[in-house]
Amino acid sequence: MPDYHNQPTARLQNDHLIIDYLLEAGPRLVRLIPTATGENLLAETPEATLESPHGPYRLWGGHRLWHAPETAARTYIPDEGELRVVELPDGVSLSREEARSGIRTEIQVTLRPDAAGARLVHRLTNVGLWPVELAPWAITQLRPGGTAILPLPGAIDDEGLLPNRLLALWPYSRWDDPRFRPGEAAIEIDARPIAQPFKLGYLNRAGWLAYRTGGLTFTKRWTPQPDRPHVDFGCNAEVYTSGNHIELETLGPLVRLSPGESVAHSEEWTITAENSISY
Repeated sequence: MPDYHNQPTARLQNDHLIIDYLLEAGPRLVRLIPTATGENLLAETPEATLESPHGPYRLWGGHRLWHAPETAARTYIPDEGELRVVELPDGVSLSREEARSGIRTEIQVTLRPDAAGARLVHRLTNVGLWPVELAPWAITQLRPGGTAILPLPGAIDDEGLLPNRLLALWPYSRWDDPRFRPGEAAIEIDARPIAQPFKLGYLNRAGWLAYRTGGLTFTKRWTPQPDRPHVDFGCNAEVYTSGNHIELETLGPLVRLSPGESVAHSEEWTITAENSISY
């Protein structure tokens, strides 16, 4: 059994891709290794922690599922232990119930048989006693050294008279950050070793985010729902970077879950040659 910084893991593997996941924390995917390179594309941040009213929250690195909007009391609940692992054909289901929030988080992963890729279904279920308003929030931490690509829309009306772009910035983000490179067709954000954090969000109508690194392109695709309400000034896509990693984040619409109800948010992952994405 492989381990991840002294944490036990298990592995999904085929001829194209390896995915390792934690067995005693999470749900968390911690390695994403194309067999063509043998290198982990995910960031490894086992010592990184966030402070919360419940004690330190360990990020670990890799891919995780949160629920938005972000608050320390609900978002940073430590997730060690009590993980349920169910093996599936060509995949696995990882789930955990958060007693403090009354939310069960689940990530279901299925490998693509024909290429370096996977399908992820993220599910939040209200296992508490009261309705909860939230949005599924899928966060992928990637190793530094590459460039994130955020596609921008063209005109949204025939005359080109209506605004088509609205960006959200967080209090610590600076317009003059050298990693932030806005263009006409896309925004590029470099993952450089700069400790100052930077985060940007927007309504992504294209349904994909990408990250170019080491001759490869990692792409996350999902189905945007632009006519439904979203958190963070209407964002369904966000990118965060801080020194040792960069995060590609997708969000589903804001929903109100009654006890027993669930919401799902799916992503399709592909890893291809560096110049396979055009924009």
